Amino acid sequence: MKSKYAPLEAHLRDSGRARLSMTFEDIERLIGVRLPPAAFRHRALWSNNAGNWVMTKAWLAAGYRTEKVDMEKRALVFRKAAPDAPVPGSASEASAAERTGSLADIFGALKDTVTISPGASLTDPTGDDWNAAR
Repeated sequence: MKSKYAPLEAHLRDSGRARLSMTFEDIERLIGVRLPPAAFRHRALWSNNAGNWVMTKAWLAAGYRTEKVDMEKRALVFRKAAPDAPVPGSASEASAAERTGSLADIFGALKDTVTISPGASLTDPTGDDWNAAR
């Protein structure tokens, strides 16, 4: 089944440009339907998280990422991603992080490694040294 956002993907892919400025209205003209109301209220929908929104997959598949999203002006810039840039949230992103080893790539590396016991308070003082200013 073809996504209603396929025309956006094709437009970006065929543009050949490193950066492409578009308004939300431009996108609506391309896809032939209005964007959902949430697209005008929630900047997060314009992030580059592949699991965020169906339209996100269209620009990522075309090799682009969003930047400079201006909710007030209803405009954004699509920037051509590096050829080997992994899709955010994908398995290839995880393997790329393992290969590069940069500080930015290890974000989240300790996820799920600490367990907090039920009923434990993370805000209670832990002992006499709690107030270091004394």
